[in-house]
Amino acid sequence: MTEQSPSHADVDLTNCDREPIHIPGRIQSFGALLAFTPDWLVARASENATPFLGLPYDDLIGRDIGDLFSPEIVHHIRGSLQMLSHGDSVERIFGIDLRQDGTLFDLAVHLSGRTIVMEAEQHSGQSRQDYIGYIRPMIDRIRKADTIENVCAISARQIKMLTGFGRVMVYRFLEDGSGQVIAENKSQHMESFLGLRYPASDIPRQARALYSRNLLRIIADISDPGCAVLPATDASGEPLDLSLSTLRAVSPIHIEYLRNMGVGASLSISIMVQGKLWGLIACHHNTPRSLSLELRSAAELFAQLFGYILTETEAETARLHDVQARMLHDRIMAELADGQSIADNFSLFARTIKDAIPYTGIVSWTHGHFQSEGLTPTKEQFKALAHFLNTTAVSDVFATQHLSRLFAPASDYIDVAAGVLALPVSRSPRDYIVLFREPVTKDVKWGGNPEKPVTMGPNGDRLTPRESFAAWKQTVHDESRPWSERERRAADSLRVTLLEVVLRLTDAANQERTRSQQQQELLIAELNHRVRNILNLIRGLINQSSDSASVSEFTAVVGGRIHALARAHDQITNDNWQPSSARDLIETEVRAYLGTAQERVSTHGIDAMLTPEAFTTLSLVIHEMMTNAVKYGALSNETGHVAIQMTESEDGALIIDWAETGGPPVKAPTRKGFGTTITERSIAYDLKGASTIDYAVTGLRARFDIPAHVISRFRDAEAAALPEAEDRATGTLEFSGHVLIVEDNMIIALDAQDMFERLGADTIDVAPTSAEALQMIAAQTPDFALLDVNLGLETSERVATRLLELGVPFAFATGYGERTSLSDRFPDAAFLRKPYEMDTLVRLLRATG
Repeated sequence: MTEQSPSHADVDLTNCDREPIHIPGRIQSFGALLAFTPDWLVARASENATPFLGLPYDDLIGRDIGDLFSPEIVHHIRGSLQMLSHGDSVERIFGIDLRQDGTLFDLAVHLSGRTIVMEAEQHSGQSRQDYIGYIRPMIDRIRKADTIENVCAISARQIKMLTGFGRVMVYRFLEDGSGQVIAENKSQHMESFLGLRYPASDIPRQARALYSRNLLRIIADISDPGCAVLPATDASGEPLDLSLSTLRAVSPIHIEYLRNMGVGASLSISIMVQGKLWGLIACHHNTPRSLSLELRSAAELFAQLFGYILTETEAETARLHDVQARMLHDRIMAELADGQSIADNFSLFARTIKDAIPYTGIVSWTHGHFQSEGLTPTKEQFKALAHFLNTTAVSDVFATQHLSRLFAPASDYIDVAAGVLALPVSRSPRDYIVLFREPVTKDVKWGGNPEKPVTMGPNGDRLTPRESFAAWKQTVHDESRPWSERERRAADSLRVTLLEVVLRLTDAANQERTRSQQQQELLIAELNHRVRNILNLIRGLINQSSDSASVSEFTAVVGGRIHALARAHDQITNDNWQPSSARDLIETEVRAYLGTAQERVSTHGIDAMLTPEAFTTLSLVIHEMMTNAVKYGALSNETGHVAIQMTESEDGALIIDWAETGGPPVKAPTRKGFGTTITERSIAYDLKGASTIDYAVTGLRARFDIPAHVISRFRDAEAAALPEAEDRATGTLEFSGHVLIVEDNMIIALDAQDMFERLGADTIDVAPTSAEALQMIAAQTPDFALLDVNLGLETSERVATRLLELGVPFAFATGYGERTSLSDRFPDAAFLRKPYEMDTLVRLLRATG
């Protein structure tokens, strides 16, 4: 079997008799494998089970498990067996005193046929991390990604942070069986494999089947010689199937392959999507690296949830494609709804298809009638192609990006038609709509020559590992740009549409026209209703404003009120007649009246999203309040001020408190005009709320209670404005260079890394310990460092001391108030209080120069 990919395909364990089975001898301080028959007699064990149990191997054979372990341990093992849900499931037991000597072990238990396999590793007692607790925020991060590429890129970065491996790749299997590295996150000193493709033979069928069963494989040290499983076969001559084993060794070919690459340890995690092997998360490290069973279990859980996210993302992508296909269907239905043929509207039809499926040429072939646009074969050439298309499935779209490899005569017109997408639109005679694409010369980067013959090596027939990973570029001339899955789905939907429309299913077309007419009549009726309401409202405004002293005053009053309604209506329609912001309404009125003097009105507190009906009513109230303030109140002089406070009451209502100060003395109105009626009564009448106005001499006071039933939701107005403030702050900050983040909490480290990336940092290194941070500093001096003060059992003082010696600016991040203890030693250091956000980080960077 060849090993030519960045993954970890292992020997086919269904043929274990071809070579002895080993398990690594130094995965942990004590790593042992024991296998029991169902009647609990020891069947076989690994060589390192002897020192593990303190008994010679011969003494293990035939011993009852009760002689080896305490009743409590037997109870745990039996319980884990009870929990095995299917043949490929593995149960884990963490931190168990297996030998009753105080040394804790982690166990993995599974079934191999009728044999019970138990693997023991020494428990990582020094670990203080809750690895499973990291998974939820890791999954939350990738849920925010909108494409599969972004999901994979974020996942590669997070797995690198979780495991500490130097290079993490997401390797996807393509439709033709080959694979490609579609995402990568690596340390600076490691070679990049991003974008490389690998032929299907690199991970053979049996290896992929194994990856589908055993979701996680680790090689902690490729130099580990391993140890034998004794005896090699059972009484019937069959070897023990270790397909699900964690401790088992891998093919010596793969070990040689990794060694030639300079890899000291590797980890692969299967990505399963809807029960199928979608790809692998492949990890490499230059030196040996051992991960505890706890951490590996967390990584495996992440990969399983990652598969669900991919499923959701692909489903959402498919949903959007279906929407686009439906839109194409509707456009075709609208254009050909009267039963006309494609021949009558070919140009219009061709342009409509091109918007959804780009092409360089199109042919319509109906009842032997040939029509074409763009780069296409001639009519005679297409006749021969039509005979070839007749051999394909009558009810499926046919697509290829290299037609000449399937239909030799196409070589004569390869310069105009390298790729074909054919839509059969009838059964007899076979009519088609055929899209063509011209050839594109492109380079495919392979991880080795995919056509290189197999050579004989010391471990059998295989490609030479060193040469197989050398990037090999293949130039392709006879292919077009491939037809994507989205385009094929759109074409299939279009095929169904054409069967419905082009074949003149007039009944369906007439039904569509009838439905469209009904919708139009309903729209006209609704529009008529809305226009009548608006006209009635304007008539009411005119009638109620008729007591104005002059025509000009009448015009100004009515015009102002209509403009206020128009501004409110604009905000509602801009939000598609959805709830709109009360705060935005107030600020719109302020801008309309005060222009550049808007600072004379201050708005504080929360914001509320009001229904369109409430929004219209409140717009008139705010307009009247602003009008009176400008004419008679605090805004009628040069010194007055209006303060508006918005709060939520206990019953969920919006309370708007209006307070005017600094204006002329206030007098209560001697008569109540329409404006006063609006401010005092409209909220109560239209919204079932309340209004209270106090004409205090020192300044008008008002309170408006907007009831909960017209409020969609509340939001923190100050918080809503923060991202914009952050953008302004970051936009004026010119920051680049090399940043070092020392943080032992992975989630906080990821947040800090995201912030520095948004600020424009060129390179960002992350270290969870002082030792790793000092190694990174020795390799490359950073331009700035952010140091978490408390790193668990240590502090970042050593790192700060080294940075101080090098003259590198840095800041401490703290959540415990350690500033007092470190201020004397680092008097010039800045301190950043957790949790910190972008604006506080920007201010810190400005302060540190």
